[in-house]
Amino acid sequence: MAYTTIDKSKLFMNATLFTGNASNNAITGVGFQPDLVMSKSRSVAYPLGLYNSVLGVGKFFSGITTGVVGSSTSKIASFDTDGFTLKNGDNGNYTNNTPAVGWSWKAGTSFSNSAGSNGATISSSGSVNTTSGFSMIEYTGNGVTGATIAHGLGKIPTMMIVKNLNRISEWTVYHKDIGNTHYLELNSTIAKADYNIWDDKTPTANVYYARSHERVNYNGDSYIAFFFTDIEGYSKMGGYVGNGNTNGPFVYTGFRPTFIMTKASSGTGDWYIHDDKRDGYNSVNDYLKANAQDIESVDDPRIDLFSNGFKFRTTHSTQNASGTSYVYQAFGQSIVGSNNVPNNAR
Repeated sequence: MAYTTIDKSKLFMNATLFTGNASNNAITGVGFQPDLVMSKSRSVAYPLGLYNSVLGVGKFFSGITTGVVGSSTSKIASFDTDGFTLKNGDNGNYTNNTPAVGWSWKAGTSFSNSAGSNGATISSSGSVNTTSGFSMIEYTGNGVTGATIAHGLGKIPTMMIVKNLNRISEWTVYHKDIGNTHYLELNSTIAKADYNIWDDKTPTANVYYARSHERVNYNGDSYIAFFFTDIEGYSKMGGYVGNGNTNGPFVYTGFRPTFIMTKASSGTGDWYIHDDKRDGYNSVNDYLKANAQDIESVDDPRIDLFSNGFKFRTTHSTQNASGTSYVYQAFGQSIVGSNNVPNNAR
């Protein structure tokens, strides 16, 4: 069983259930002041809302779409000490008396890196948490292929998500299991695409690479980028191959997953999100799609959650087609903490 330096994962990432009230709605019980919040209605087909402290409460994304960042204070009111406050305009809070979910991550430490420092050729600034392996940055592109941008993690990112704030553009995803010559799109169902978005270079512990392209580095355009790295016993970005059987593959994470997002990489498919709050017993079959304007679905038993990983209980092509490769992002809690004793703080 994996040991971890994070004795309580819910101090860094948490899923919170709430009920929409079509008004100011203070969501508490998160356990920390979040820096990244994704919220989604579970029963009304609204897109996902995404907010972060680097851009601030006046900027938002209404859905994981190609659209530019919105400017409005009518979506989220504040990032609070134990949660966040949504307004009537938020997609998870727009309709009164409807169930919704928020997924929150903590960064918390301001970060800045000027061009010429730490191997970077573009300045960046944002918020980082090196303990939990998560950072967010904002930067302005220079249009030079081979540009380098500091991410602040101090470890090699295993997943990156970059979005142009100024123009119609995709949410471009780097994942270590598809490598530096490919990318996925968080807003679409495409299979991995072969194009040198990342200049065909693996990110380092200090910087990542970007070609001259509107997705990641158009001269004068502003960008937001999110970075994750594996933290033993808490987070893992990995992959698996489906077997097309209800006795599906077991995926080892080294902790009990509380949040899992999966995507077919060698074929098309949606980004499926499971967590242990909306359906906390096996099989976990309540899912939402990050890229779609949909409602929560329970149409097929999907996943069993174990103390050290997860196992698929479906033959559905979106998560377990025979021979198809998939990527995942998972967060959770090891049963053994840094003091080498069982950890019950889930």
